[in-house]
Amino acid sequence: MSIELLADRDTEVGVDLAAAAEAADQFLRALGVDTDTESMRRTPHRMAHAYAELFTPRPFDLTTFPNDEGYDELVLARRIPVRSVCEHHLLPFVGTAHVGYLPGARILGLSKLARVVEHFACRPQVQERLTKQIADWLHDQLDPKGVGVVIEAEHTCMTLRGVRATGSSTITSTLLGSLRHDPRSRGEFLALAGVAN
Repeated sequence: MSIELLADRDTEVGVDLAAAAEAADQFLRALGVDTDTESMRRTPHRMAHAYAELFTPRPFDLTTFPNDEGYDELVLARRIPVRSVCEHHLLPFVGTAHVGYLPGARILGLSKLARVVEHFACRPQVQERLTKQIADWLHDQLDPKGVGVVIEAEHTCMTLRGVRATGSSTITSTLLGSLRHDPRSRGEFLALAGVAN
């Protein structure tokens, strides 16, 4: 069985690369950057393509299988790469996600945990919302006994500008079901994810 990942409203909006490149050129010029030099001439075009790539998730099917063996222990994918863009400054944040669940009647194709992370990261985001969207979506689609998501990321809007807190990272978590309410399950998830309990 597969559950199709439906595109949401944000991913249905059309992309106009020519208009984006023109806007990028105007943006750079407004900041005093000369885009007429040989090395900068194609930069607005490259910017448009780069942001279009960052904001466009790849479609996929959420493949699930019957939990025939009645597996009832934690399934956890650690260190899933996360790359997104802060919605407040449009600067990147990058890090890792640890995503786990306690199966119910169905189990998930493991690569799909990374696909769900990528799907929700492909838009201007805040880390708190991203963490909750991943957990809520898995909870709604799988109907598991519990879901846990922990994301640790470095935000360049904080490390390269403003406070310039080089080396700092932000950790967010969302725990649902028994991973939230059962102290032993919660502790196991956080320990396996490498987060102090």
